[in-house]
Amino acid sequence: MTSPIPPAPDSSLVVARELSKTYGSGNAAVHALRGVNLDLPKGELVVLLGASGSGKSTLLNLIGGLDNPTGGSLHYRGWNVAQADEAGLTAYRRDVVGFVFQFYNLIASLTARENIGLITEVSRDPMSTDDALALVDLTNRANHFPAQLSGGEQQRVAIARAIAKRPELLLCDEPTGALDVKTGVLVLEAIQRINREIGTLTVVITHNAILAEMADRVFTMSDGRLELAKVNANPRPVGELAW
Repeated sequence: MTSPIPPAPDSSLVVARELSKTYGSGNAAVHALRGVNLDLPKGELVVLLGASGSGKSTLLNLIGGLDNPTGGSLHYRGWNVAQADEAGLTAYRRDVVGFVFQFYNLIASLTARENIGLITEVSRDPMSTDDALALVDLTNRANHFPAQLSGGEQQRVAIARAIAKRPELLLCDEPTGALDVKTGVLVLEAIQRINREIGTLTVVITHNAILAEMADRVFTMSDGRLELAKVNANPRPVGELAW
């Protein structure tokens, strides 16, 4: 007999139970997620490790309301994300979730400040664009266009854009995947600083096991299945990791 699924702790912001995602049907079906159980506590920095194709991005897309699960449940503060209508999901993505992807998706014709301003104009309680840029150490690059910024600077602008609306949940999908190690460290330091200073629950998915040391909580993923790898009582600053 299988053990019962544990109840969600009161401290959890996001709770998934038996979450699954299948693409296609019959012999062609691809089981991207297979019965995932997950609790994400408020304010933590969480690293999700796994090889390409393990289901990491699928899980992140479900948590962020970008896709719908095939089965199971997914709740944010008790609200059923999995069963929300499109209007509810739009509000959730706009007001609750910040996204950072591997590629920066900045608008080339807008400055760094203007790219961030696109988000602050539609947010309920945004921080100022200058405060967002200060959090990622780019105050002196506010009036530069993306083509005038390095890859790491562009990614930090993307992070500033994501956190300018004060999201409770920041989802980062391989945020350093297109960067060299030195530049990636600067980006990860910005993510870690935002998590500590603002208290945003931050989930970083990666294939780089070194990042496990920067997290409060580490999960590993393989073949659509998830398990808690460890909880770090004393996460290490990014600059101290063994790169």
